[in-house]
Amino acid sequence: MSRAEAPKVLKRFTEGYNEAYRKLDPAAVERVETGALAEIGKADLAAQRAATPDGNPGYPALTLADARFTIPRMAGWPKFFVADARSNRDKNRWFVVFTRAGAKEPWKAAYLSILSDHEIPKFTTDKDGWAEPVPAAGGSGDSGGKPGAAAGLSADPAAVSTAYTDYLRTGRGSVFAPGKATSALREDRAKRVRTPNYWTEFIDTPERAPGFPSFALRTDDGGALVFFTAHHREKRTMAKGLRPTLTERRTKALLSGNLQRAVTFVRVSESAVKVPAKSADRRVVFLNRIESLTAAKGE
Repeated sequence: MSRAEAPKVLKRFTEGYNEAYRKLDPAAVERVETGALAEIGKADLAAQRAATPDGNPGYPALTLADARFTIPRMAGWPKFFVADARSNRDKNRWFVVFTRAGAKEPWKAAYLSILSDHEIPKFTTDKDGWAEPVPAAGGSGDSGGKPGAAAGLSADPAAVSTAYTDYLRTGRGSVFAPGKATSALREDRAKRVRTPNYWTEFIDTPERAPGFPSFALRTDDGGALVFFTAHHREKRTMAKGLRPTLTERRTKALLSGNLQRAVTFVRVSESAVKVPAKSADRRVVFLNRIESLTAAKGE
């Protein structure tokens, strides 16, 4: 990966993204996106296409300007790098993680995180300006990071997804700091476990590599910025004599099965978290989390 190539990758992504949302074409998404970002994008387009089958030629084009590129020095595959840029959608910076599975494969966007200026960490770079990737604990360093580099973190980047889904299920553990994506999410779920009209079961599963790999970059404070995926299912079963009612257009467009007494919502989340150095005695903090419905099934 060269510094000259990175802006071309970002331009190709932006053009493909705009084409997909103008034509409402999931195939256009798959050409420039992968992993959780592609799952969200394809569901978005399917829902919009149900309402507008002829596409959306008036879609306001996304533009990404003032781009900065953080490129780790890596050998072997998969490779990744991060582009962050100002968008015409808001005042924040959009962090897009691009990955490439092999020499004959195209670069595709795997994660999108939206960070405010004060949330952006400073990355560790060598004398030539290359960033440091953090491999999974016990790795040989073939990915370009130092062997055992993850050992200096409070959590192994490859295990963050599992730790997160375990926390959502049990509420136990001290890996994550309280916040909207952790303690507040569990509190919200608790209100919907059993109501007079329905009861809810939640099932959370970690990322399924290699389709949803996590990526991590060392920060100058000894920690790391980690991008990871998690999968979520929510089954809502109605009380006797009641039938589920769906009001959101997106949910109805993504619904399959026969809606009689229960509905299962399938969602995927992509997150950017700050994992501190083990010596810092701090918890993992969510900087951004995007969760989106990708399917619904009636029973």
